Amino acid sequence: MTSEIPGPGPATGDFDAALKTYDAETAPGQTGGIHTRGGLSLVPEPASAGAGPLGEAVAGLLGSAAPSGNQVRKTALSGGAEGPVALEPLVQAVLEALAKGAVRRGGPVPTGTPEDLAAEVARVFAEADGDDALHQLTELLAYGSADPADPSCAAHLHCPPLAVAVAADLAVAALNPSQDSWDQAPAATAVETLLLQELAQLVGYDPAEAAGVLTSGGTESNLMGLMLARDRVLGRAAERQIELSGVPGTGPRPRIFASAAAHFSVQRSAALLGLGENAVVPVPVDRELRMKPEALASALRDCVARGEVPVAVVATAGTTDTGAVDPLRTCAALAAEYGAWLHVDAAYGGGALLSDELAPLVGGIALADSVSLDWHKLGWQPVAAGIFLVRRAETYASLARRAVYLNPQDDEDAGYPSLLGLSLRTTRRADAFKIAVTLRTLGREGLGRLVDACHELARGGAEAVRAHPRLELHADPVLTAFLFRYLPEGADPEHTDRVNAALRRRLLREGRAVVGRTELPGEGPGRVRLKLTLLNPHTTPAEVERLLHAVAASGQAEEENR
Repeated sequence: MTSEIPGPGPATGDFDAALKTYDAETAPGQTGGIHTRGGLSLVPEPASAGAGPLGEAVAGLLGSAAPSGNQVRKTALSGGAEGPVALEPLVQAVLEALAKGAVRRGGPVPTGTPEDLAAEVARVFAEADGDDALHQLTELLAYGSADPADPSCAAHLHCPPLAVAVAADLAVAALNPSQDSWDQAPAATAVETLLLQELAQLVGYDPAEAAGVLTSGGTESNLMGLMLARDRVLGRAAERQIELSGVPGTGPRPRIFASAAAHFSVQRSAALLGLGENAVVPVPVDRELRMKPEALASALRDCVARGEVPVAVVATAGTTDTGAVDPLRTCAALAAEYGAWLHVDAAYGGGALLSDELAPLVGGIALADSVSLDWHKLGWQPVAAGIFLVRRAETYASLARRAVYLNPQDDEDAGYPSLLGLSLRTTRRADAFKIAVTLRTLGREGLGRLVDACHELARGGAEAVRAHPRLELHADPVLTAFLFRYLPEGADPEHTDRVNAALRRRLLREGRAVVGRTELPGEGPGRVRLKLTLLNPHTTPAEVERLLHAVAASGQAEEENR
């Protein structure tokens, strides 16, 4: 019995026959019975009686459901030859809404409390509908954003992306390649491979021996570095494949060594890897928040004396708060002495590699077994733009993965490459493309000038803090960030902490500034500090000075208020 397609169309067999006829009769480049409306239609319109077999079949299937011209535009796709035509008015609407929202915001962040903004978001979200939804919600997003392009938005490692990088990212969004198989991302696979070779060379690795992948950021990269460390070092000690059999329940306890100022993702990674957060040994730091080499040597020596296994040393090249760089060469020598993996978290400080002046700060990074870089910090890329690199490709072995529907062996034997075994993720965006475009547009020298400009801004800002009678600098900037605090007159440490925390929230409520807040390592009151992280190379020294005066004025207002 012949199965019938629901609706007034022909049977399946007839439809298949119509397709075969169409394939045979339609010349390359012709669209047969498929029509367009102003270059925007995506589905065939009902065919006339003389439209041919395919037109008749489609008419039967879709005749009663053909969309109107407006509906066609709403369901237009971004790819293909007609994609740019569909995108053009939508992108124009987005650009207009971005400008309108920024003007309405009028500063680095919208005024009011979180509750005020949440209510406004809920209102517009409920009202947005139909053709105006894109414009309404984009304007809302722009209005309600903390804008890192504003000179007074300087709290976090949250860069203002370069316009050229955003434009390149639009191309990726439109084409939507996925890096888990070559047949989903032919060109993007090759671009990522070439880019990683360049970045490996930038770090000081031999590109022919190194390997790597684009990641979501430092957290994922740190997880990957510690996972490979676990599999290699603990696997060697336990004489088993950890990735297959799991972490031993008995035997020597594994340990990871990181400075007390290292990123919290180190502890999180240890937990995810089955080692437990308590496996991480915090190594004391100096006043500038750099790991003390003698403290690391002592901690490693004690670890071995207790019969434990030093799995990894995590050296930080650019701490989040001060940009401090651990002594990388000493860390490398100690890690090698004790058979530990060296992972360098250079998510922030890796940007120094772009600058001739600052590159010596990360000297020794090439000695690391693995490295994290984040180009959505000192690389001016839209999130995400993380990079993970290993010095020797063979150390990647435990991540290797064969999925017959993505990277079958016969495809690879036939010359179709696969990136699947390089990442923790399967579906993965082509984030390498925007970095590649940026590098080809500006070059290392051009990006290095941006790094140097931000470094000079930080140095000038630190001097402005020194010159202000009510502000106190913690330490000179290493990269582009520095810590400081407001000093209330005659205040004790607890009151000073409260005033600094409160003045930051006052600046947010008033929409005047986004300033960071952190705490120095240690115990007790008096550790709260404010932070400026200067990542906008177009900001002027005068704008940084005005921001610092706004901080001081907000501190005075808090004192008077109390």
